Amino acid sequence: MNSLVGKTYYVKTFGCQMNLHDAERVEGLLEQNGCIWVEDPEQADIVVFMTCCVRENADQRLYGQASAMVSAPKPPCGKRVVAIGGCIAQRDGEKIRAHIPAADVVFGTSALASLPALLEEAFSDDGKKVEVDTEEEGRGFSCDLPSRRAQKFHAWVPIMTGCNNFCTYCIVPYVRGREKSRTMEAVVGECEKLVADGVREITLLGQNVNSYGRNIYGEPRFAQLLREVGKTGIERVRFTSSNPHDLTDETIAAMAENPCVMPHLHLAVQSGSSRVLKAMNRKYTREQYLDLVGRLRAAMPGLALSTDIIVGFPGETEEDFEQTLSLVREAAFSSAYTFIYSPRPGTPAAKIPDDTPHDVIQHRFERLADLVAEQAHEANQEELGRDVSVLVEGTSKRDESIMVGHSEKMRTVHFPLPEGLAAQDVVGKICDVHVDEARTWYLRGQIDGDPR
Repeated sequence: MNSLVGKTYYVKTFGCQMNLHDAERVEGLLEQNGCIWVEDPEQADIVVFMTCCVRENADQRLYGQASAMVSAPKPPCGKRVVAIGGCIAQRDGEKIRAHIPAADVVFGTSALASLPALLEEAFSDDGKKVEVDTEEEGRGFSCDLPSRRAQKFHAWVPIMTGCNNFCTYCIVPYVRGREKSRTMEAVVGECEKLVADGVREITLLGQNVNSYGRNIYGEPRFAQLLREVGKTGIERVRFTSSNPHDLTDETIAAMAENPCVMPHLHLAVQSGSSRVLKAMNRKYTREQYLDLVGRLRAAMPGLALSTDIIVGFPGETEEDFEQTLSLVREAAFSSAYTFIYSPRPGTPAAKIPDDTPHDVIQHRFERLADLVAEQAHEANQEELGRDVSVLVEGTSKRDESIMVGHSEKMRTVHFPLPEGLAAQDVVGKICDVHVDEARTWYLRGQIDGDPR
């Protein structure tokens, strides 16, 4: 008999979109085994943490929240099982118990399917043994598992896992493995099923989507995949992550030709200094990145670009940082995720000595953040007085009468719920919103026409 039937569960997710997708699969597996979702971890018999180890603060947040389960009130079944999954689980394996005494189950990035069995074993033993599965070889893709999607109108679709780039600061290749692509037929088939299920937007996922298919077909076939996915009838397509080194003119053409591909691209640059980029093993120069931006904008006028930038990489000088600022201005990013460098044990960059004072790095970070905010505000002004097409995702956390969604250019849009309509009448619908206010991080306006 399945001992998980009737047990309550809660899943907390840290990190990237791949982790969000994996969390949906974990929830699908648990519900397939008779578990019941609850919104409060203290009411859960099973608490699952899907982890990220790209940044140090993710480790610390995990340790704090997972350790708090030790002193939490006992759950309905009388025993709580804490499971740690994702990248930290893959990296640390059995060592996790030393940091998190509350951990009962550890399952790696390729071991999602084993979670129900590990949980059953944890419930049946005396709590002294940690059930661990971090094997990688011979495992299928997590997308073959059942899913409990957070949104009925949006779906994550992994097209590949792993990475072959080995950027010197990045732990991902060590915890997600080498690149492994799904077949084109499998990806397109999943997209067709999602469209039939009412999904309106999909996000294609991979650590480097631009190299999709290399291990199967001998060469990247992401451009072909974009065209094939576009034939499924899906209304909106996004993708992440995209490495500039592998973004080809063929892919740019496929993006421009395919009306369902949204006019927004997240293209991580990391630094504006060619010297620092070389130390990062990014495999492109400042000039090559800016040339790529020029080709993208020539093919898709009005394209919104976002990026990732690391401040304080070991050895970064003031001149290097000034080059980053000038690249940000020249590329005209509409938004950027900015980070202070966080050394990850096991990566080459963690061994590079650096004596740059923290206050210098912090000041650089603040200068960059100010520039990014200035450019985000300028980019949003371009939408003032226009209608933008918005996929409505839900209500504002601060005011349930305000609806929130994202435009085609991935800009957050707020608008009041029209009189006579309930929230459920517009969530998952596409609305034209006339923008009458453009703030730094969001647009605000009124619905123009009927939701569709």
